[in-house]
Amino acid sequence: MPTVTAHGAAVHYTATPQTAGDQRPALVLVAGTGLDAQLNFGHLLDAFTASHTVYLPDYAGSGLTVEPQGPLTVELLAGQIAAVAEEAVQQCGGEPVDLLGYSLGAVVAAAVAALHPHLVRRLVLVAGWPGPHDARQQLSFEVWRRLERTDHDLFTRFLQLTCFSAPFLSAIGEEALAQLIANAPPITEGMRRHIDLDGRADLRDLLPKITAQTLVIGLTRDQVVPVEQARLVHEAIAGSRFTEIDSGHLVVFERPQELVAEVRAFLNAS
Repeated sequence: MPTVTAHGAAVHYTATPQTAGDQRPALVLVAGTGLDAQLNFGHLLDAFTASHTVYLPDYAGSGLTVEPQGPLTVELLAGQIAAVAEEAVQQCGGEPVDLLGYSLGAVVAAAVAALHPHLVRRLVLVAGWPGPHDARQQLSFEVWRRLERTDHDLFTRFLQLTCFSAPFLSAIGEEALAQLIANAPPITEGMRRHIDLDGRADLRDLLPKITAQTLVIGLTRDQVVPVEQARLVHEAIAGSRFTEIDSGHLVVFERPQELVAEVRAFLNAS
């Protein structure tokens, strides 16, 4: 797996193959809390490779990327993603990248666009939030932290209950739901540190600095990041577009085709 260096740490990433004379722009996909990029987006790659060379970076706390000492910060993770984006720019003809972030990845991607505007052509923010101002969301992250420390199995079940929508879970049936619980990724120290950052991340001063063409996607049945939070992100970014998908938080698994359709239409528009 290739790496780039950011803040003294090796940041691991993968990229889809390129051919001689390849003119496709780069698309960098930034994963959510506790998920490495391949697990978060691997099943969606084929939908984007015709138009883009796709980069899957793992920021600190996910995959093989080394975690620094001390609490994680949005700026540190944004610096790691920016380093991968710099590499993608060099490998894909010198043009700025398209950048998609999901959940915590949306927070990080927004920070990249604000702090490193020369790197980003178009920006997609899925289920992001502006800051730690919402009492309900803070309660949700507190419950995550306390459940994870006390009962791992209950925490896993609670995540399925709140990260997928009620209609989705009811429709798939008991056997499929049991498989979701059994196949849930293990809790790692990196995930714990991501959850801690979820509750502290604050973009309110950065969002107005974003100049890239931006699409914000809110999820109408999201119990983790209510759609109102995505609307606030949209309102803070001048000229951004906004759309909603009828999904729970894990839209990448619950409504992947709808998500891909919205993203492709935005990225490939003239």
